[in-house]
Amino acid sequence: MATVQERIEDKLAAVFAPEHLEVVNESGSHNVPPGSQTHFKVVIVSERFAGERLLGRHRAVNGALADELAGPVHALAVHTYTAVEWQKRFGDAPMSPPCRGGDGGRRL
Repeated sequence: MATVQERIEDKLAAVFAPEHLEVVNESGSHNVPPGSQTHFKVVIVSERFAGERLLGRHRAVNGALADELAGPVHALAVHTYTAVEWQKRFGDAPMSPPCRGGDGGRRL
């Protein structure tokens, strides 16, 4: 069974075809039991946001995650950018997403 974080990543990837997507479980820095999946931060770079105001972008993300927001997710911080906005603000390329493992035990 997928974790809440994985479901968020999968849904946002399918809806927005992002150039960069970062989903961070911030639950550990809140007053919740260990292992909780209730507080998340999303950083997403997608051309789907071109011409969209901030409120429209957030509504689109919240709409894509309606099931999670109605259930396990208590708080969601959303940071949305087009590629041009990201480049102006942070430089040439988005950061690589955090490694989720899966090297198959290979040693490099």
